[in-house]
Amino acid sequence: MTFSIIGTGNIAWFFGNRLVTGRHSCIGVYSRNTNAAKELAGALIANKHGAINDIKDGEADICFLAVSDIAIDEIASGLSFKNTMLVHTAGAVGIDSIIGSAKDCAVLWPVYSILKNNLPDHRNIPCAWEGSTPKAEKYIQSIGHAITDVLFEAKYEQRKWLHLSAVFSNNFINHLMAICERVCIENNLPFSTLLPIIEQTFDRIKNDSPKNLQTGPAIRRDTTTIQEHIALLNNHPHWQKVYEAITASIQTPNP
Repeated sequence: MTFSIIGTGNIAWFFGNRLVTGRHSCIGVYSRNTNAAKELAGALIANKHGAINDIKDGEADICFLAVSDIAIDEIASGLSFKNTMLVHTAGAVGIDSIIGSAKDCAVLWPVYSILKNNLPDHRNIPCAWEGSTPKAEKYIQSIGHAITDVLFEAKYEQRKWLHLSAVFSNNFINHLMAICERVCIENNLPFSTLLPIIEQTFDRIKNDSPKNLQTGPAIRRDTTTIQEHIALLNNHPHWQKVYEAITASIQTPNP
């Protein structure tokens, strides 16, 4: 299949490289930042690059709208495809946001944290798909298999909950790790000391429910230690609120 890409961010680089490796041809890359479009087009051996309004209906089988969630509506409103299928790549945006812009529409969202400068080289990347027509369903599954071995259908109502879970499990946990790192730096401790227990945490949940594995002062209702920890965070009131909120959540039955 042939494809084009609108956008030059992390997902655009990931999808583009995977599809070209899978012997799909990139017809063009388009962006508000034409220099970035030129760079990605060169990496994907694309025939053309340019501004978003340079894109033409029918020049590719599929056009990926790989932009930020808040930009999808605006950019899609300027497109009108009858022959090219339009695909957005966001977990928290419904397919309805692009249905008025193309005859055939789909969603392909990787449930994974993608960084342009550290693209994954494995195929164990869950990707949720949705199609608006039988043709869209056929096309998105076909091209999705070039990206991952873990492809599953998920409507918007399911994806938005999965997206929320991904925020908790990835974005929030990463922020907690950043807090840990700051605590260590401010107290002349090596953050690397925590890496074994961090690895242990994630190894354990591969084989058991996280709820069954909870340890620490909150689940023990060790109020003395909890209050000491809160006092240690007096100079960081935002961290205090995080500590208190998570402690209360752990102590709430059936969180």
